[in-house]
Amino acid sequence: LSPSLPLSLSLFLLLGMAAGTSDSLSWDKSGYILYCPCMGRFGNQADHFLGALAFAKMLNRTLVVPPWVVYRHHTPPYTNAHVPYSEYFRLDRVRDFHRAVSMERFMGELAPRHWPPGRRVAYCFTAAAQRSVDRASCPMKDGNPFGPFWDHFGVDFDRSELLSGIAFSSNYKSQWMERYPASSHPVLALPGAPAQFPVMREHVDLQRYVEWDGRFAEMVEREMERILPRPYLAIHLRVGEDWRKACEMVRDGSVGPHLMASPQCVGYDRGSARPLTLPMCLPSPALIAATVATWARAISARAVYIATDSEPHTREVQAAVGTQVRVIHREATLPQTDLYILSQSDHFIGNCVSSFTAFVKRHRDVHSLPSSFFGLDGPLPSA
Repeated sequence: LSPSLPLSLSLFLLLGMAAGTSDSLSWDKSGYILYCPCMGRFGNQADHFLGALAFAKMLNRTLVVPPWVVYRHHTPPYTNAHVPYSEYFRLDRVRDFHRAVSMERFMGELAPRHWPPGRRVAYCFTAAAQRSVDRASCPMKDGNPFGPFWDHFGVDFDRSELLSGIAFSSNYKSQWMERYPASSHPVLALPGAPAQFPVMREHVDLQRYVEWDGRFAEMVEREMERILPRPYLAIHLRVGEDWRKACEMVRDGSVGPHLMASPQCVGYDRGSARPLTLPMCLPSPALIAATVATWARAISARAVYIATDSEPHTREVQAAVGTQVRVIHREATLPQTDLYILSQSDHFIGNCVSSFTAFVKRHRDVHSLPSSFFGLDGPLPSA
């Protein structure tokens, strides 16, 4: 192992080797894509991952899969955590679609020889470089989470390559191949994902390659067996103060049908998209209760599981479904635990605008499981 690697990364690699999971890597002469998953929390990062995977395949470069960035603003030590992709999901399943390697292994095993300090080039659009002091350098490490992300892997950049007249769209494939051949640009290191948010319609189906890690799934399944009788209804609520402020744009009409992840339920084509209404973005307690009651009856639910980062409205839901149905809300230590439980439910009700909901909806669509949205499916919004 390189003596310049951060201690946390060195420990991760040593543990992997001890577990017998570290087959030797060979350098891919077709090149690599690196990026910082630096826009938003898990849901946004998951959207971007699908787009980045499609981009890597388009350029026939190996995707260096970054860790999930977890923000711990209210939890000691109040610094970001960088959780390897394989902690929750199977990297081998990603490789069924295209070549991929974890960033931990890339930095530990390949970078010291093939992408060492002195040869680390940053790639960013000219507009982004305008934020740097000299207006000619990529601001790769400016602020949080950018700086902490690259520092986690001990990366500093030696020079910048500015991009212009090009985009991540497949329409620009030939320009990428001609301007940045792997022979002279072996590693394209980007400040953010080479993808759009929300995920593009043509990349939604790539969710089938995001498969839960067996050990993680088994751990959550054991907990589910203990607390969740089937059939169970699962719901995701976004009703916190920050979300209320975002939904004000729907209330005052300053935003059209497309707001964050809303294309998942209003349609991707702006011209034909259905209107985005306030109940779809911010369902009232009465609407939440009525919708839950409708679907609980429809599937003869024995339990309702509520996932939320704010007010769970447990009292209203319990009153709506009756005492014979168990209503469960827990402060999940890991958002992924909630995601797994939501994704495995007998029926799921989510928030049209939320990328957290979108992850669950894509998973369920891939596995032909039913889903609904508050304010769109079920009782009328006036309920």
